[in-house]
Amino acid sequence: MKTNSIESVGTTDLLTCVNTDPCSSPVTSASETAFSGPPSTGTSTQCVHGGELRQKSEGAIATPIYSASTFTFESTDQLLDFVEGREQREEYGRYGNPNERVVEAKLAALEGAEDAILYSSGMAAIVGLLMSRLSAGDEIVFFDQCYHRSREFCSKHLARFGVVTRQVPTGDFAAMEAAISPKTKMLVSESPTNPHLTCVDLEQFAAIGKAHEIETLIDATLATPYNLKPIDYGVDYVLHSATKYLGGHNDLLAGVICGRRELLDPVRALRGCLGSVSSPHSLYLLERGLKTFALRMARHNENGLAVAQFLESHPRVDRVYYPGLESHPTHAIAREQMKGFGGLITFTVKDADWRATSRVVDAAKLARIAPSLGGVESLIEQPLVMSYFGYSPEQRESFGIADNMIRFSCGIEDSADLIADLDQALAACDV
Repeated sequence: MKTNSIESVGTTDLLTCVNTDPCSSPVTSASETAFSGPPSTGTSTQCVHGGELRQKSEGAIATPIYSASTFTFESTDQLLDFVEGREQREEYGRYGNPNERVVEAKLAALEGAEDAILYSSGMAAIVGLLMSRLSAGDEIVFFDQCYHRSREFCSKHLARFGVVTRQVPTGDFAAMEAAISPKTKMLVSESPTNPHLTCVDLEQFAAIGKAHEIETLIDATLATPYNLKPIDYGVDYVLHSATKYLGGHNDLLAGVICGRRELLDPVRALRGCLGSVSSPHSLYLLERGLKTFALRMARHNENGLAVAQFLESHPRVDRVYYPGLESHPTHAIAREQMKGFGGLITFTVKDADWRATSRVVDAAKLARIAPSLGGVESLIEQPLVMSYFGYSPEQRESFGIADNMIRFSCGIEDSADLIADLDQALAACDV
């Protein structure tokens, strides 16, 4: 397996400088607007400079917010240059925005991909990809530990259009191969998964896809490109909910698909039809969040491991799901593939029913009760009550969602403070 080096980010193609104002001469793909630097620039340098022009409009150091729904032409001749492909620029906000192109180039560089396409949310990204690549009669194979909304979209909504979804146990490659038929068009998984943090052998995952000539998709939201680059293993598409670690401040919604340009061109074309684009202000916030992405991830990794080790040793904790712990079933895969293990931890409270578990959640003073993850603030939730409340006990059991389960997303606070707060919160279970 390949190991993920955080110093190997981007390619020479992604670092080609475009010395034009993105407002007067916008571009059509992520890699065409990029930082002019050495071909092996470090992660933090890419976070700060990747995708950006050295000299921007009016000399601004930050990319201006292009809050425009439409873009004008000076003359019919200029319009003809655009429609006949001689000039690459923006026409209408549903098809692209200068802010979007900068952020897409930055994300493509961080992922080591040729191109990236931004969407209004992570769910919009996976919906856009699947709608563009699948047709009636096609089949997809999912590893079953996937985000419940992704699972719902495929099993309920894609099914209405004649697409068949087959789910197999996560990491069971024999079952995955057995589920493949001549109609299978895509293999889908998360790594790590949410909320069990199961890591998938990406080399084997990609190899099965290539052997059967089937496209592969990995949702790497929990890993982030700081800790894992699935494209290095031959995966075709990488999905991120940029709402999480990439934005990092719990103040925006966005999603991104990264991959080869030839595969993403039809995906981008469909997005222009569906209109699931981010607003210029959300793009500005995402670009600003990415500036400190590497610094934040280092702290998330540090906090996640410290808190997971504390929880594993706590007498009121029954089990901890965290790939950085040797006790995790896929620790060996995580150690081989990942640079760090992120800030998300799932654990179960020993000898507690759902009500006793809720007292632990309520007793937390630093972490806020909320869904989502990856922000600077720590968040805590009980999946039974938050994300899986509408499911039957039998369904929750099939998904591995226990009544006494808690999901904890470490922010960037001091780890000692997070540990002390969880320690006092766990004492509330006995009240």
